[in-house]
Amino acid sequence: MFKARMQEFRKRLAKADVDVALITDDDNVYYLTGYYDYLHMEFGRPTILVVTKDGETLLITPTIDLVAAEAHAQVDRIAAWNDGMGDEWRTELPQAVRNAGKVAIEPDHMPPVVRAYVNDLMDATRMTSATPILSDMRMIKSAQELQLARHAGQVGSAMMNAGRAAIGDGVAEFEVALAINQVGTRKAAELLAAHYDDADMSPITHFLQIMASGEEITKTHHRASTRIMKHGEPVFLCFCGMTNFHRFKLGFDRTFWIGEIADKSQADVYEVALNSQRAALAALRPGVTAQSVHAEYAEVIQGAGYEYPFRCGRATGFSFLESPQLVTGDTTVLQPGMVFAVDGSVLVDTFRAQIGDSFIVTEDGWEPITHHPKSLDEIVL
Repeated sequence: MFKARMQEFRKRLAKADVDVALITDDDNVYYLTGYYDYLHMEFGRPTILVVTKDGETLLITPTIDLVAAEAHAQVDRIAAWNDGMGDEWRTELPQAVRNAGKVAIEPDHMPPVVRAYVNDLMDATRMTSATPILSDMRMIKSAQELQLARHAGQVGSAMMNAGRAAIGDGVAEFEVALAINQVGTRKAAELLAAHYDDADMSPITHFLQIMASGEEITKTHHRASTRIMKHGEPVFLCFCGMTNFHRFKLGFDRTFWIGEIADKSQADVYEVALNSQRAALAALRPGVTAQSVHAEYAEVIQGAGYEYPFRCGRATGFSFLESPQLVTGDTTVLQPGMVFAVDGSVLVDTFRAQIGDSFIVTEDGWEPITHHPKSLDEIVL
């Protein structure tokens, strides 16, 4: 899988007349080589993948991660660097770009310290962006990636069921997050053992649970706190970071109520949000533009008298945000094999309703890969 991607990437570099690419986004390094570095720049340790259009592939990575790199990185050569020794990660770069006419970098994903050094090595006229090439490659998922997407959906659905079961009057938000973590991890472990020969891939969920309840419901990315939930309150669960199986990400959201809907006006808002997702899904299919899906969703929301909404959805995969996005201005034509998180959402002063699921675009429509009830009578717990 990784070798085929690298081969395709090199073909595209040659077609674009690029001699060398310097890949610094950790998701793209994984996409091309199978190697990931959890510490990376958060700990001041650059990892740089050097890809030539017709020569060797080189991974520059910290010595502290050399054993993992040797086990996982499908590259021709690894150059390990150590803190404070010589020129560290800079050692290999001058030779890598010296004879290159055009060098592709990732402008939005190159650490500033690396970018500053690369700027010293060559004139800006020699540099171009690798991002469009990789974004285009990653839009259409392979059969293996679609299997990961479906398994990620199973993990997300298990977590949503666990969260639903844990929500209740008198329960702290963090208790719901703990229940979700346990069930998600166990489901991921089950799938890894049954379908993948990769003992090093962790099943542990590792993202702060997005969750809000009661008066905090309008805080879109509120994290699970010590707040005690109460009867009649709305509760929002979001797994847009938690659903991350074998590094494949999805989007998945639900709004619930505990016991009853104490503020009856919230039910009407929720129905508009639900209808906006339905409108988006009615438009989601191959051959249409990304922005046209957003337009159908937005029309429902604005037609009900609410403000123009944020984007309807986004493509996902090995990154939380990929191309295209279901938003005004994105004219990308949808194709089978794309994976999208598709939302319905309405925000008012004291309440916010959101329903989100993930889908694979198929030859004649879409396939759902997250599953949980969403009609109003099914989400009052």
